[in-house]
Amino acid sequence: MTTWFNLDKTTKPTADSALPGRTEAQWQPVRHHVLETPMGPPFPDGSERALFGLGCFWGAERKFWELPGVVTTAAGYSAGLTPHPTYEEVCTGATGHAEVVLVVFDPSVVTYEDLLRLFWETHDPTQGMRQGGDRGTQYRSGIYTFSEDQAEAARSSRDAYQQQLASAGYGEITTEIEPAGDFFYAEEYHQQYLSKNPAGYCGIGGTGVSCSRGLGSEG
Repeated sequence: MTTWFNLDKTTKPTADSALPGRTEAQWQPVRHHVLETPMGPPFPDGSERALFGLGCFWGAERKFWELPGVVTTAAGYSAGLTPHPTYEEVCTGATGHAEVVLVVFDPSVVTYEDLLRLFWETHDPTQGMRQGGDRGTQYRSGIYTFSEDQAEAARSSRDAYQQQLASAGYGEITTEIEPAGDFFYAEEYHQQYLSKNPAGYCGIGGTGVSCSRGLGSEG
């Protein structure tokens, strides 16, 4: 008998305690509500992917789709254990997933370092298993990489930003940096939520600390 309803939502589940999930996706991606580009593969030749978790994916996704050079974005779940989870399951804390944003971008227009800069400055990466008033493993900070180059850039940017945060009186960065695993698209109503609901909730907010140093800027 599973005990998922008793889990501490700030502690990741184990393989034995995670919800079982399902074998098929509950929803298939269509066209982006704002960019009017396909949200699913195949993506344009020459484009690259990035995957970030920085709290509630509603506000996080908007930050990325507004960036020039971004081809498409999607809200979803990753870095967990349960295959094809539902939003309700993720909210129990018993799937292990973070709410994430998939970003497909044209590297000739916007670089991965540009995306990292937006990532760091858009949320507080020192808060552990929460972001602002949103508490639980699904709101943790994470960078999930598709190549060793991305991993190296992520680690380098983290170390540089840690110095900036420490100088401003913040604690240690808790962002997890891991190879990207399975990405599961969130339900249709989550996609580009703040475009469809302009007055909707956005729980992310930055520290006000610039991370330009160490990210290819002379600032």
